[in-house]
Amino acid sequence: MDMSVVQAAVPKFIAGFELTVWMSFIGIIGSVLVGLVCSLIQYFKAPIVSKVIACYVEISRNTPLLIQLFFLYYAFPVIGWKMSAETCGFLGLTFLGGSYMAEAFSGGFTGIASTQIDAGKAIGMNRLQLARYVIFPQGLSLSMPALAANVIFLIKETSIFSVIAIPELTNTALDLIGIYYRSNEYLLMLVIAYAIILIPLSIILTILERRVRYGSFGN
Repeated sequence: MDMSVVQAAVPKFIAGFELTVWMSFIGIIGSVLVGLVCSLIQYFKAPIVSKVIACYVEISRNTPLLIQLFFLYYAFPVIGWKMSAETCGFLGLTFLGGSYMAEAFSGGFTGIASTQIDAGKAIGMNRLQLARYVIFPQGLSLSMPALAANVIFLIKETSIFSVIAIPELTNTALDLIGIYYRSNEYLLMLVIAYAIILIPLSIILTILERRVRYGSFGN
């Protein structure tokens, strides 16, 4: 293990680290928004739209992110829609993550006691009010374990971005290995970089999950 090799590669890994964190953040935010909207549409069984959402969820969850990225990056330019690699990465992560988040939210929403919904209807709440004051707060609590797992999953999926030459962590490590043939040093740095992202995040999500589940915010 040559520490001079590690030291020389630090600036490149920092750049890859920042890009990985940024793309993960945007992709996860997009996934949560898409998933929430899709799950509410399915929960209220909106005619036609809910069937379209169900098809989207099945297609997204049953096709690899690799294939989705290839489709976005190589197939869309054929019909005149050319996007940057980073844009394809954001869209691909959101497309995949949205379906997983939708299933996570749906699992939480269906776990709400029917008496809670009936009570809301009894006092005259419309669908929007039910979603805001009854379904979402309780469903979020029940969904937290699955949501947290999906966040970790999506961050790890950013390693697939290397196939369309996005210079995130995995692509950075592979490029350096291809140039300098120092696998041990660069793979160790890759593992450490992902550990720096995922271990603290996992701890934070676990604490957040407990607080949401047991309603201890502000205590």
